[in-house]
Order: sequence, then structure tokens, then C-alpha cells
Amino acid sequence: MKLSKTLALALAGVLSLGIMGCGSQAGTGGSADKKVKIEYWHVAAENFGGQTVKQLVEEFNKSHPDIEVTEKYNPDMYKGLTQNLQAALASGKNPDVVQMGYSYLNYANDNLKYTDINELANKYDKGYLQENFLPNVLALAQTESGKQIGLPYSVSVPVLYINPDLFQKAGLDPNNPPKTWSEVAKDAAIIKEKTGDPGFFMQEYADNWAQQALIESNGGQMLKKENGKVRAAFDSPEAAQAYQLLADMVKNGSGLHATNEEGFQAFISGKVGMVCTTIGKRANFEKSANFKVIAEPFPVFDGKARKVPAGGNFLMCFSKDPAKQKAAWEFIKFLESKEALTKWSTGTGYLPPRKGMDAEGSAFKKVIDGNKNIQNALSTMPDLVKWASFPGANGLKAEQLLIDVRDVILSGKESAADALKETAEKVNALL
Repeated sequence: MKLSKTLALALAGVLSLGIMGCGSQAGTGGSADKKVKIEYWHVAAENFGGQTVKQLVEEFNKSHPDIEVTEKYNPDMYKGLTQNLQAALASGKNPDVVQMGYSYLNYANDNLKYTDINELANKYDKGYLQENFLPNVLALAQTESGKQIGLPYSVSVPVLYINPDLFQKAGLDPNNPPKTWSEVAKDAAIIKEKTGDPGFFMQEYADNWAQQALIESNGGQMLKKENGKVRAAFDSPEAAQAYQLLADMVKNGSGLHATNEEGFQAFISGKVGMVCTTIGKRANFEKSANFKVIAEPFPVFDGKARKVPAGGNFLMCFSKDPAKQKAAWEFIKFLESKEALTKWSTGTGYLPPRKGMDAEGSAFKKVIDGNKNIQNALSTMPDLVKWASFPGANGLKAEQLLIDVRDVILSGKESAADALKETAEKVNALL
């Protein structure tokens, strides 16, 4: 099934869940001293697409002599970027183009003064959005009321990365990888027993994307609506059971509770058997590991359907000056061009949102055909759900509470059931 059609079919169901969460033309030839300078904010660390960001910015600047783009990396993923963005907007020193995480869609719409992407498109390239993106893909960056606040840029799903060498060392068959979470826990324990190394690590970014996949795949929910209000739903038995699975692995030593840097480095160094994180880490893992990295579909719970939140980001514009708005639009179009998206996807692992990327003979189609890991990620696209997004002025605080409770649970300070119940009460008070 073609990538664009796969995205459309998958997102049709995702986007009905209301609460859950062409290259640019060359520059116009202005002189160097009249360059329009704009700033691009992103979350791509050096080992997570940062080099590709630099490459793309350099290419754009060379082909647009009247525009100069400066890129800025923001740590702590989308939470850190959003906090920095709020401070910048308050001081009047706002960036122009920003990678905004899908989980901050509602928060951005409710609290940030952005530039309407439809106005830019209608002013400079009428019909661009509809001609280059499928409706259900565009809807990834739309509010519940259907307002388009940005353009989808990166799409990702969580996958299970495997070190086949450690599997073989532990007497396990890497060609028969775990497909359920009970099998993950069992294999992680065997790896720990036979090799002395932890068997499993789940990403611990400053968000709850991977944990949402775990909870919802066990039949739980992150958010729900009661009497027209958004409420926490992660205090259910299903959510507690899913989280307790992680805590139990950490407690018995088969699971690793660490920073992302520590967990990912341990994996690529051959010291962790499995890592659950975004397909967006594929390129870095494949390049950096001293073994052949295998990416398998996100595991399921016995007898239950897989549900994986659509991760990644969309591009927003915050330019106020008309000249900067035009320059920002040119840069957004460049980033969304087929050539640039192929480089971005190849350099990270993210899946591109634009129509026609998988056309027969295209550069990205060749990448897909030659990489089983990408194919496995694409196989879970029909299982997409929307990344939970907290609305209102307290959305960032609510997100932080969920990040904090992850450490409480994985550190063994409280049971998952008790910790999630307490956190749900705090989140509901904020909402």
C-alpha cells in the first residue's frame, strides 16, 4: 500500500478521536546586505537529525541569496521548545519557523500567538496545501474545530529495536523477536540472566508518547471527555497494569531506568538487548551501533489491539513582519519539498507527510524498499491513534505531572496504581 494512502487510511480513524490529543524557487536576487534573516527552532539533537537540519539550512541559504536562515536546537524536546517559545514571544524576540510537537497542538492554539498558515498559503501559493497533502494528513495539524495552525512535517511511530547479538548470546532467536509485552518481559529477563546486561529500555524523553502507546495498547486511555470537559483517564486498571510492567522490569534488573542519553548509548554499545523508542531514531541507531539493528513493530498485549500515537511534529510560523513571513513561507516550502523530505527522513527515520513520496522510482521509495526497519514501522500505521494533547493554559503543567510520575513509578517509590491515581487528581484540578 502506498505511503500516502496508508497515512490517509490510518489517520481517518485517528482524527475522529477529537480530544486525543516541490522545492522552493531560487531567491529573488536581492543583494547580500538586504537579506531577510529568519530563525528556525527545532528539537533535532546532533544524534537525532541535527546534522541533517544543518545540511538543509545550508542548502536553502545557498539557493536563496536574499534570505538567511539560522537554526537553533532546543533541548527537552517539545516541552522545552514550547517553554522557550513562550519566553521569546513574551520578549518580542520570536523565532519565525518552529517544529511543534503534535501533543502541543491544543496548547499552541490556545496560548501562543502564531501566524495563520492558511493566510500565508493563500497569499503566496494558493492551493499549495490541498495540492501537496492529503486531507487526513493535514488534519494532524488541525484543532478540533478544523483550524489549520501548521503543516505536518514529521510522522513517527514507536518501534522495538533489537540487538540480535545479545539475543544470540542469551540463547534467544533474533529471527523470532517478541511480539507481545509478556514476551518482551520474558526475553528481557533471560538476557539479564544470561549476559548480565539489562534486556529492555523504554525512552524517557520529556513527554509521555511511548507510555501512551503502552497504556492504550492495553485498553486504557490518556484523556476522556465528561460533560464536555477534558479529564484525565490514565488512572484506570489498564493503565496501571501497563506501567507496572515497566516498573517490575526495572525492579528485577531486566529493565533500565535511565536518561535517554544513557539508555540509547547503552543500546548502541551492545549493553541493552531491546529499546522501545521512535522510528525517528532509526538512522542514528543503524549508523552508530556495532551490530545490525533490527526494528520490530510495537508489541501488543495478549489478545488486545495495538494502538500507537502519531508522533513527530508540524511546522508553525511566528513571523510578524511581512518580509519575514514571506521568507518563512519559502523556507517551509523548501522543508516540505520532496527532495528535502527525503533527506530529512533518510537522516532521521521520520516518515514524510507529503503526497507522492512513495511514487515508483522516487528516491524515498528506494529507501523504503531497501530497509526492512522502515517497512516494519509502516506496517503499524493502521494502528495509529492521536497523541494526547492537554488543552488550556495549564497544559504544560499537566504534561510535566505525567513526566514526574513516570520517575516515581519506575523508581519504585509508589505502585503504578497509586501514583497514577494521585496524578490524575492533580491533572484534573489543573484542567
